[in-house]
Amino acid sequence: MRNLITVTAGLILFSATSSPADLKAGKTAYEAECQDCHGESGAPNAALAKKLKITLKDLRDPVVTARPDAEWRKQIIAGVGKMKPVKGLSTATVDDVIAYSRTFKK
Repeated sequence: MRNLITVTAGLILFSATSSPADLKAGKTAYEAECQDCHGESGAPNAALAKKLKITLKDLRDPVVTARPDAEWRKQIIAGVGKMKPVKGLSTATVDDVIAYSRTFKK
């Protein structure tokens, strides 16, 4: 019984403190910070990848979309490979970008 109360209280607290992602804000930030490399629909910019001699992740790929938000967040904030960190985004905006990017899922 004590565990049930603890879990219920945790769920109530979580739902009260978390807010749904703002897809419109995510789209705006994505267009400004991500679209040049990852394309309008999440498909990598092939010409840029060839020029830089890199492989860009396809944000529509089920393998990519299956990765947890924490991994996406870390890569956006800290960078990964040749991708530099995206500076100046609030935590909420990063979450919005992740949520918007997940709409590309195949």
